[in-house]
Amino acid sequence: MADPLPGATVRSGFDPAVLADAVIRLRTSRLVGMPTETVYGLAGATLDPAALEAIYEIKQRPSDNPLIAHVASVDMARTLCRSWTAEADRLVVACWPGPLAIVLDRADAVPAIAAGGRDSIAIRMPAHSVALRLIESFGAPVSAPSANRSGSISPTEARHVLADFAEEDLLVVDGGPCRIGLESTVVDLRGEQPVVLRPGAVTADRIAEILGVPVTQPEIIDQVESPGTASRHYAPITPTRLCPLEDAGGDGVAVITIAAEDPNAAPAAGIRFRVDLPDDPTLVAAMLYSTLHAADLSGASRIDIVPPRVDDASTAWNAVLDRLGRAAATD
Repeated sequence: MADPLPGATVRSGFDPAVLADAVIRLRTSRLVGMPTETVYGLAGATLDPAALEAIYEIKQRPSDNPLIAHVASVDMARTLCRSWTAEADRLVVACWPGPLAIVLDRADAVPAIAAGGRDSIAIRMPAHSVALRLIESFGAPVSAPSANRSGSISPTEARHVLADFAEEDLLVVDGGPCRIGLESTVVDLRGEQPVVLRPGAVTADRIAEILGVPVTQPEIIDQVESPGTASRHYAPITPTRLCPLEDAGGDGVAVITIAAEDPNAAPAAGIRFRVDLPDDPTLVAAMLYSTLHAADLSGASRIDIVPPRVDDASTAWNAVLDRLGRAAATD
């Protein structure tokens, strides 16, 4: 009899036996779908080039797109970089565990593939009990980009991971829906001034407050030292556009409004799917990817997203607007 085909399985991350199985996989260069507070990650051992190659292959991820190393302690983080700065100390005291990744110079012992061939390394400590127990039990950092095919909508539930990798040899550790729902903030600490490479729940204003120095947040459209900075990313398969409320809708179109002053102003006739998200960036972040997944599976001919109207001085919506812009990009 032929060997059975490999296939992904979903098992509860609150079962110690499941975590033990996940550790065995990590020790044998295999991958694990790992829950975090941001999105589910596709985890492999950071110091194992074979595991890292498997991540890039299964995700169909460009080789220059760096990975974020996830740690269970500051001591573990220090082993990944050549030098640890005072700025890093202040940020991790205030923000770890949590949705903030810091970029520092990569230690020689860390394979270049862990950083997309760069001399830098992005590191964070996730604020999810299952993820922390898994990393602690494994005893070493794991690199864990979002557990989806490269460029598609990130997973915020175990079933989203299963949908992308059902036929792969993958253990998906189910830790429930992700609390934050958008990828971590990434801040580069290697220069004279901190630079936010990817916005997230920890805003540039908050980082500046912690460090007591100005923080820059340039518009980034090309791949840099942070994952998720390609022009098109986090994107549904269904054609997606951003548009004003009065232009949204049409026959077979899915409509998602965000913080709309009068959501009833949008045409209703013929709409395939519709969700009105609230005027709250934290709630929208937590709901955005699951809403995009639902719209993508609705059979809609197009997805129209009505973005929030934002005060230019506010940074609260930056992460949501960044993900919307990349989801609707055409190249």
